[in-house]
Amino acid sequence: MPGMKSSRRSSSTALLLLLTHLVAALEVPLDSKILDELPQPPTITHQSPKDYIIDPRDNILIQCEAKGKPAPRFSWTRNGTHFNIDKDPRVMMKPNSGTLLIDIVGGGKAEAYEGEYQCTARNDRGTAVSNKIVIRQSRSPMWAKEKIEPKVVQEGASLVLHCDPPSGLPPPIIFWMDNSMQRFTQDARVSQGLNGDLYFSNVQPEDTRADYICYARFNHTQTIQQKQPISVKVMTLGTINETYGVYPNGTELYGDSPAGERRPSILTPRGTSSRKTVLRGQVLYLECIAEGLPTPVIHWTKEGGELPAHRAFEINFKKTLKIIHVSEADAGKYRCTAKNYLGTSSHVIVVTVKAAPYWISEPKNLVLAPGEDGRLICRANGNPKPAIQWLVNGFPIENAPSDISREIMEDTISFTKVQTSSSAVYQCNASNEHGYLLANAFVNVLAETPRMLSEPDQVYQVIANKPALLDCEFFGSPIPQIQWFKDDQGSVLHGDSYIVHENGTLEIAFAQKNDSGTYTCIATNTLGVVQNQATLQVKDPTTIIKQPRYQSVQTLGTAVFECKVKHDPTLSPTIIWLKNNEELPDDNRHRASGDVLTILEVSEEDQGSYTCVVNTTLDTNSATAHLTVLDRPDPPTDLELTNPRDRSVQLSWIPGEEHNSPITKFLVEYEEDQFEPGLWRHLADVEGTQTTAELQLSPFVNYVFRVVAVNEIGRSEPSLPSEHYFTQPAAPDENPSGVQGLGTDPNNLVITWEPLKGVQHNGPGLTYKVSWRQKVGDDEWTSVMVANVSKYVVSGTPEFSPYELKVQAFNSFGAAPEPEIVIGYSGEDLPMLAPSNVRVHIVNSTLAKVHWDPVPPKSVRGFLKGYKIYYWKQGSLIKRGKRHTEVKILTFSGDKSHGMLPGLEPFSVYKLNVRVFNGKGEGPPSADVTLKTPEGVPSSPAYLKITSPMLDSLTLQWGPPLHPNGILKGYTLKYQRINSTHELGPLVEITIPAENETSWTLRNLNYSTRYKFYLSAFTRVGPGSELTEEAITVMDEVTHQTTPGEGKGISSTSPLLKTDIIIPVDKTMKVMVLRPVITNITSSSNHANISWEFDRMDMHFYVEYKIADSKEPLDKMQINASQTFFVLKGLLPGTVYRVRVVAESQAGQLRSKDERFETRPPAMASRQVDIATQGWFIGLMCAIALLILILLIVCFIKRNKGGKYPVKEKEDAHADPEIQPMKEDDGAFGEYSDTEDHKPLKGSRTPSDGTVKKGVSDDSLVDYGEGGEGQFNEDGSFIGQYSGKKEKETVEGNESSEAPSPVNAMNSFV
Repeated sequence: MPGMKSSRRSSSTALLLLLTHLVAALEVPLDSKILDELPQPPTITHQSPKDYIIDPRDNILIQCEAKGKPAPRFSWTRNGTHFNIDKDPRVMMKPNSGTLLIDIVGGGKAEAYEGEYQCTARNDRGTAVSNKIVIRQSRSPMWAKEKIEPKVVQEGASLVLHCDPPSGLPPPIIFWMDNSMQRFTQDARVSQGLNGDLYFSNVQPEDTRADYICYARFNHTQTIQQKQPISVKVMTLGTINETYGVYPNGTELYGDSPAGERRPSILTPRGTSSRKTVLRGQVLYLECIAEGLPTPVIHWTKEGGELPAHRAFEINFKKTLKIIHVSEADAGKYRCTAKNYLGTSSHVIVVTVKAAPYWISEPKNLVLAPGEDGRLICRANGNPKPAIQWLVNGFPIENAPSDISREIMEDTISFTKVQTSSSAVYQCNASNEHGYLLANAFVNVLAETPRMLSEPDQVYQVIANKPALLDCEFFGSPIPQIQWFKDDQGSVLHGDSYIVHENGTLEIAFAQKNDSGTYTCIATNTLGVVQNQATLQVKDPTTIIKQPRYQSVQTLGTAVFECKVKHDPTLSPTIIWLKNNEELPDDNRHRASGDVLTILEVSEEDQGSYTCVVNTTLDTNSATAHLTVLDRPDPPTDLELTNPRDRSVQLSWIPGEEHNSPITKFLVEYEEDQFEPGLWRHLADVEGTQTTAELQLSPFVNYVFRVVAVNEIGRSEPSLPSEHYFTQPAAPDENPSGVQGLGTDPNNLVITWEPLKGVQHNGPGLTYKVSWRQKVGDDEWTSVMVANVSKYVVSGTPEFSPYELKVQAFNSFGAAPEPEIVIGYSGEDLPMLAPSNVRVHIVNSTLAKVHWDPVPPKSVRGFLKGYKIYYWKQGSLIKRGKRHTEVKILTFSGDKSHGMLPGLEPFSVYKLNVRVFNGKGEGPPSADVTLKTPEGVPSSPAYLKITSPMLDSLTLQWGPPLHPNGILKGYTLKYQRINSTHELGPLVEITIPAENETSWTLRNLNYSTRYKFYLSAFTRVGPGSELTEEAITVMDEVTHQTTPGEGKGISSTSPLLKTDIIIPVDKTMKVMVLRPVITNITSSSNHANISWEFDRMDMHFYVEYKIADSKEPLDKMQINASQTFFVLKGLLPGTVYRVRVVAESQAGQLRSKDERFETRPPAMASRQVDIATQGWFIGLMCAIALLILILLIVCFIKRNKGGKYPVKEKEDAHADPEIQPMKEDDGAFGEYSDTEDHKPLKGSRTPSDGTVKKGVSDDSLVDYGEGGEGQFNEDGSFIGQYSGKKEKETVEGNESSEAPSPVNAMNSFV
């Protein structure tokens, strides 16, 4: 805004009023408005540096600028004498300036103009002088020609490649490169010193090369000089003797054998101590380069103190200590220590700090009125202390004309009652051996009326509770008196709230809202009065109401900082995010969006402080939060084994970096090379605060250990392995575990155990003593010694008899302790008896309860596992069909005497039998029992549709129920009207006989009226599920003639794109109102895919469903309007569901008709008779084997007689059609084919144990009615899952490319 500025703005372009301690004095700035009117002595404004190095190829420009009134005149001295510019045609002084331009490009010699120059600027009020400017031309000499012999050095020894650059002005920058102009990689082992030499703490074979080249870059002349390449060859032990023969006598050979490991020694500086002098304010470099093997590490300390914080830096791989802004406090002794694991070496550098002169109080210009007093002060310090010399108008003050108004007192000149003739320029020179300071300060005696230098009517904006500074810059001689007024108040502003500074500025220490207003500044002296006005606006401060919070984030996580701000409504804040007070990294991971900073994929370098800086034009505010990055710890190091014993050793280690998450524990792992080499196993857990562990070990193991650190973030990488530790052998400490005895045949006992692991052997020659005896009786123990096995078979045992067993470990050093005795049993045999007295109780049309008398325990001849009910459907009581051969099995574990049969089909005939089974197998079946299920309610009609809509009639067509579940008696049709508000009218019910009735016409209906229909079938037991539909009678009848280009039978008067039912009648048709139409339902055991048609997409769609006939509310699933299908998941198997599609808008709902579907029950497996144990089958197999043997003998005889038996050719020509790949079922919901699954699988074979797997279900049901999880619906039918494994699935588990097994082939026909 024009005329507006901060109260803190700089006033460098305006006149300032300064008051000295004793008297008032004016400083007149170099402002054109003042200089044009006021006389003023000269003031040097710009000059060249004291030490001025020039490029000899360019023109020389020596600057000297000054201002004053009248304009100053310039002259120069060179080497202390007057420099007559007019006599040298190559030297020119710029107009209205003292700057010299010396022509070198045109042919001048730069060295001819080297020397010391000083500029003088004078006018009628005095003379000012510049510093003495020393002109020197830059030089970039080349290296002297030299022959550099190759360096041959033993591996591991130290090496220094000397650069010895030529002296230049200024000194060159040194660096080392190869012939390809690539800089050498430097590290703690190889680095460049401050003098340019290249130091090797120890050389390695890879250091061998012939192109070590030192370069010197001279920046002033922009040239680079190159030293001759240096060749280095590193000798290993095998090549040292060859080297003596290859290289001439002049070649340097560093030693005669590879250098071994050694403690460090200091290469530079030499000796144990050295000295260094530095000037105050400069940069101090202390260097310490060491050699040794392994490579030493350098550490810096200051004796008797600390290294200066924030000013000391270790650079060049800690070999150089850099201290910036040196002060006298930095003097002292600095020690560098080089260390490796073999020892240390140190060097002390004594630093002395000197100082060139520096200002304590530089003399300031004085502007005085006639008769006033003043003084000039010139105070400087240095080491050594500088001498002060005063000059006036360029001449020593002792040689200047006397002035009664001045008095000289060392570093101060006092002026008393000055007159106009007292105006002059004074010079103060402070010098010592390290340099000098020269300052010009004038005394200007003036008599001027007051004048305002501040811009009028300025507007100041400040923040509440902050200082407000209102400028009133003025000038006058004598110095005017300043007074401030606010608004229309007549009193002068004074008191604690207001401070009027000597330069006229009004300060309000804590500005408040009521301080806003217009302020008037009045300046008065003996010669006149002048005033100025300013406006103050006080704003609300900018505050951070929600500061960023401390974040602790794992690596690769996300950190989010928030910074909510409140500010004055007239100000517009900007928010800047900083990391460690610097700009955020420029990458895609740091995303600053206004008051939120997000850091993605946090890494370790992201750790630090993050600051939210809020800036307005008037104030700034900030808040900082710290980000801590958590990560897995680094692996432990330096594993060490101590305190060795027979069965223990102490392991110690050094923890790695925790990465801001404390180590919670250490995992000690071991590897042994005898039993399981390469496999690391857990040995011990150690608390995170400990770094040692006493490890308990096993005998006869060659251990190696490693340690893993664990914190809350995760596990570290494993440490490097420790050294090997071998324990001495001993007798076993423990016996095998898991000893069991269980026979596989009725006449044997198989004793098994878990063998000892390798580390449990405790010594060589491990064997096991296996002992057994019958539990009943007083038999002695029978024992046998075995090795390298984990089981032993005892033959000739009685069937299913208990035995006492034990297994004891032995090795070459003795036996383990006496083992515990366990009980085992010899082999089981098949049960001898079948359950008796099997009877059936019908619960309902789908559920029956079976009872039986359990078999005697002795007849089981093994562990009683439970009972199995085999049952199968023989047929329906409604109509005769083919006999059902699918056998289902329900298993009841334990000693049961009854079980429930769920999932039966109503009005059907079943047969069943019961068998007991043990671990060996099943016993004989009981006698078959027949059960008949009673009638049940039918399923819903197969479909329902409305055809031939008329003005007052509708025709309904339907399909009979797919599952009548009894003798169908008829249908119940209910219907009712639906008004425009979707309210239902009275319900009308009609009973329709079942005799071939699948359609019905309703007459005397209202025209253009919506009706809802409910249709269900019923048997003697009762009605089944209802099927619903809606339809509308037409408003009028329209006949439409179809044309070839139109759709068939679609009314041209219909505003709809598609109807849910279209029934053409001859060449006319009727159109029903549009609503969603379910076109297909495909279901599996727990999924259903619902498809529909509907053209409108400007509505909300839902799929509503529930279990049919249940009283639960409909489940509602919202779907996308663009979808035409939806998959219902999590359905119950074998359950009937009701589903519909609803389209909803503000006008109301359009529903599809309710559809019913039934999920598939779990697949049952068919029975497969085990014929492998039948006598006739065994005889048949023996006959086939005998025929094959005879055939092989004939083939062998024929082949020996020279005849051919081209079996291979026949096999190649006629590939076995039975061995073909099987096509997989690709059903969407895993459907099963009841007709195909019972065929024998091609390429199948019998299992290797000679038995045939049974194609029947072995699923178990918990006892029905005894805490089981089975459920029943309202009619008592079973809801749950039971499944059998089909023969196809059974055989697939034994696929083979061999010929089909006749066993399975015959089973397929059972």
